[in-house]
Amino acid sequence: MTRFSLRLAWFAGISSFVFVPAAFGQASLSQRIDEHIQKGLKEAAPRSSDAEFLRRIYLNLTGVVPSVEETRAFLADPAPDKRTKLVDRLLASEGYARHMTNLFDVLLMDRRPDKHVKRPEWRDFLQKSFAANQPYDQIVREILSADGTDAAKRGPAKFYLDRDGEPNVLTKDISRLFLGMNLHCAQCHDHPLVDAYKQDYYYGVFAFLNRSYVFAPKGTKVAVYAEKGEGDVTFQSVFVPKVTKNTGPRLPDLQEVKEPKFEKGQEYVKPVPKGERGIPKFSRRAQLAEQITSKDNPRFARATVNRLWSFMMGRGIVDPVEYDHPANPPSHPELLQLLADEFVASKHDVKAMLRAIALSETYQRSSEPPKGKETDPKTFAVAGLKPLTAEQFAWSLLQATGMMAAERKAQPKAAESAIYAKLTAQATPVIALFSTQPGDNAFSQDFEATLDQTLFLTNGAALRDWLSPRPVSLIDRLNAQKDAGKLAEELYLSVLTRLPAEDERKEVADYLERRGADRVVALQNLAWALLTSAEFRFNH
Repeated sequence: MTRFSLRLAWFAGISSFVFVPAAFGQASLSQRIDEHIQKGLKEAAPRSSDAEFLRRIYLNLTGVVPSVEETRAFLADPAPDKRTKLVDRLLASEGYARHMTNLFDVLLMDRRPDKHVKRPEWRDFLQKSFAANQPYDQIVREILSADGTDAAKRGPAKFYLDRDGEPNVLTKDISRLFLGMNLHCAQCHDHPLVDAYKQDYYYGVFAFLNRSYVFAPKGTKVAVYAEKGEGDVTFQSVFVPKVTKNTGPRLPDLQEVKEPKFEKGQEYVKPVPKGERGIPKFSRRAQLAEQITSKDNPRFARATVNRLWSFMMGRGIVDPVEYDHPANPPSHPELLQLLADEFVASKHDVKAMLRAIALSETYQRSSEPPKGKETDPKTFAVAGLKPLTAEQFAWSLLQATGMMAAERKAQPKAAESAIYAKLTAQATPVIALFSTQPGDNAFSQDFEATLDQTLFLTNGAALRDWLSPRPVSLIDRLNAQKDAGKLAEELYLSVLTRLPAEDERKEVADYLERRGADRVVALQNLAWALLTSAEFRFNH
């Protein structure tokens, strides 16, 4: 039996696990997911243990590992439907909305620094949207139609304004985020590597945006996203410079949007005084918001469910998720179509989609390969290993070290949002250190520790402080436990969301016996070893 050693550094590799089966309920869509995945699958990993499932679902739905109390309660619960009940409870929790806000903030804004719209306004928009389980097409329409003119609704305008309204940047980001098509290399010519990505596609999307610009009304520094009433799009391929093409607004595979013709000077709702913002009678950008989310555009639902699947499973059915084209077909085309159809039928219900995935046998498989054999990741025969996002890692450190418990004790009547708000100052530097740089893929499964990250974990002041004894913190609880076996249980349940194996119990007891003269330091070293292990650093 291979296990994570106490001395295993977080950058050293991944070991395997031992699992115990548990029963659960299953929704209809969950069953159909399993039917599609099972086709042609010769063997698959067994079902995850309760401990592995608990940690995985907490990270996927709330962005943080469970508390030791939550872990003990779940592992002790004999109810056969406890996994279903847990999924439903987490989806209804404040933690779900907070985690989705973190995910989509990073996804949609790519960790850009604030420029025209403050991040709290943007995050408040996302938080309220996911807390209310607003249909995803409605969220996207609000983002793509926002102009920032309403002071109470400036949040969603951050998407346009903090990209400076630059139409080329927006064309590339809208295509990859909402269509599953990375058209970055189709600006100057047809894509050199993807035959299906044409330059015409790029400029069709560009034509929805080329008339828009960032504008600061006279006498104010508050920027809004304005739009002109005229302006055509022409383009040439660098390989055929003598041929000029033109296009109106058009999404890939759809018809060009018909635009009414106005006499010169009649393009605006009313005459536009010099230095003021005009309002065009026909808004191309308003058409974009409707066209993207229209039932006539199947790419939107397909790209969305593929991304949600990748968030939960560690890779997309089409992978990479932003390169959906015939030469990169989905691993399970019928399943992808089923999920897209169900997403539309549910009126773009994100929670319903995540619930169906979470309750499938496919999601609940062990990360231990069957019979120790490696499997093709695209078969989903084994649960994937995913490095924690910067947000997941920072908040899980605060949870595991007992900093959250200590703050709850200090504010016994405070709401969970207040606890997180108080600890944000502690989490933010860690998130900054472990996050990708603007422009990098924040959800890449490639993992490589930087020197600064390694130094933070080996000798960082913040982690040393979090491992200092304080009431109800991890070290305080461990120090109060005189029985070495129970101490090992508290340690492993708090940090790794599982009980220790017998050899791990013995290792803890032996280490404490050797270091008895300096017990607190010994406890800090034990906790540090688990917190910096690969088992903690990955979702498995």
